[in-house]
Amino acid sequence: MNPTVGDLEGNAALIESAIAESKSKSADLLVTPELSIVGYPPRDLVLYERFVHVSFEMVQRIAKRCDGITVVVGAPREIEGRPISTGVANSLFVLRDGEVLTHYDKRLLPTYDVFDEARYFVPGDRPACFDVGGVRVGLLVCEDVWRGSDAGVPQRYHGSSCPVAETVEAGAQLLVTASASPFVVEKADQQNAILERHVREQGVPLVSINQLGGQDDLIFDGGAVAMIPDPQGGETGVRTIASKQAFGGGAMLVDCPIDPDAWPSTAAIKQAPEREEAELLFEALTIGVRDYLRKTGFSRVVIGLSGGIDSAVTACIAASAIGADSILGVAMPSRFSSDGSVTDADLLARSLGVTMLTAPIEPAHAEVEMLLEPLYGELGADPEPGVAEENVQARLRGLILMGFANKLNALLLTTGNKSELAVGYCTLYGDMNGGLAVLSDLTKAQVYALARWINDNPGSTGLGTGVIPSDTITKPPSAELRPDQTDQDTLPPYEVVDEVVDRYVGARQDAGVIIAETGFDPADVLRLVVMIDRNEYKRRQAALGLKISAIAFGPGRRMPLAQRWPHKS
Repeated sequence: MNPTVGDLEGNAALIESAIAESKSKSADLLVTPELSIVGYPPRDLVLYERFVHVSFEMVQRIAKRCDGITVVVGAPREIEGRPISTGVANSLFVLRDGEVLTHYDKRLLPTYDVFDEARYFVPGDRPACFDVGGVRVGLLVCEDVWRGSDAGVPQRYHGSSCPVAETVEAGAQLLVTASASPFVVEKADQQNAILERHVREQGVPLVSINQLGGQDDLIFDGGAVAMIPDPQGGETGVRTIASKQAFGGGAMLVDCPIDPDAWPSTAAIKQAPEREEAELLFEALTIGVRDYLRKTGFSRVVIGLSGGIDSAVTACIAASAIGADSILGVAMPSRFSSDGSVTDADLLARSLGVTMLTAPIEPAHAEVEMLLEPLYGELGADPEPGVAEENVQARLRGLILMGFANKLNALLLTTGNKSELAVGYCTLYGDMNGGLAVLSDLTKAQVYALARWINDNPGSTGLGTGVIPSDTITKPPSAELRPDQTDQDTLPPYEVVDEVVDRYVGARQDAGVIIAETGFDPADVLRLVVMIDRNEYKRRQAALGLKISAIAFGPGRRMPLAQRWPHKS
């Protein structure tokens, strides 16, 4: 299910459609994601009384559609005797034949990375089970199962009771967990291992489902899995009897055997081949772009096409998400633009079928230089061209792109990647202009890998073979703001930049640890971590970026702007 935050009417209609489909397939139990009626994450909307009240009205409305089937939906629950402004419960409601049979309040509330659930919700304090056809079903919500392990922070719940074990102790013969767990490219195996451990330790079947779609900066993969204990041992002591792959869409229907005598004869599914990272990234970013546009009301996008790798990959993702006919590409060459860059931008646009306009910035650039140079001279500033002069070009391009976006009521997509944003290799109010940063959580290496995958997999992308010009992939990356410029004029090789960004930002390693474990030049490492710190002010003003890693720039990484922590080698 792909809900939209705040669209209670639309989300209820999605659930009612799922109920009708489930009835037609003779399902006994339908489970929808965490907070399915209001969408996840609702953030400060749950602080408003009317929002919480209307969400429960939707719960009651849906209950009337549940004749002959049991349905689990998620919604905030008002706590009796407590003002909504001081917290509600993140609850699952069990519906059948017009009634709310029971509810379950999420017990473990994540408050790390992008999560801030303790700000809004009051934790539950007891398990909840209900009967379906003589089977005792126990409910859990997302973090109750993960306990921070999927994010590497299990210590946050040290000493707390285990909701999974207590639910089984309360008589559950089947565990059902409803989640809204954000996609991270490398965490699927870890999550499956967590689920397998619960099944192995508790000795009961478990079914887990996840929300689908993009919501602001977060992406959800819509995966689902059903597992039973394996009495014959097997490799893990668990059998997976049904699963729905990430971004597959649709419902998963499974007959889950409860009787242990039936487990030996229940076949395990054949595991699908593991998909490579680039494919998952493409699917995640495509649905992230598509849903952000759909849920915010935009139908067109504008992209600056420079002939470089980042704008090419951004354009391909946008074309997959909304179609080439909804994209305007704008080439803005200057006196420093190479002929190859202009040609590559044109080739990309024609390969994708994107409309491209060329708006040379040279006349405006010359006029601005004529205005500023004598004024700089009056101030006694260094007459040699430098960063200030280079950034004028980027800001002229940002102005032109925003002009097109405003005129066409379109969303400007920014094209910077995580490596560039980390070290500030981007221009505030220039190439950082825009409403959505598609690649902001991908390192430079990931962008190149994604470009090669796009060219090699036309059947998966629907974009044709080799849509990104080969020169775009092979030429040295450059901002082309001065003659013969390359990124490595002022940065270490991107292999070094990427590794430092992964370690300092993603793994929160100190500079000394990075130096010791990588063998990189200490001067390079210290310089890079200082650049990352000093450019936090730019990222605070950057467009919303789609999150695909464990630690992305944005709400999950909260660093002070004014700080003097001295890094040591």
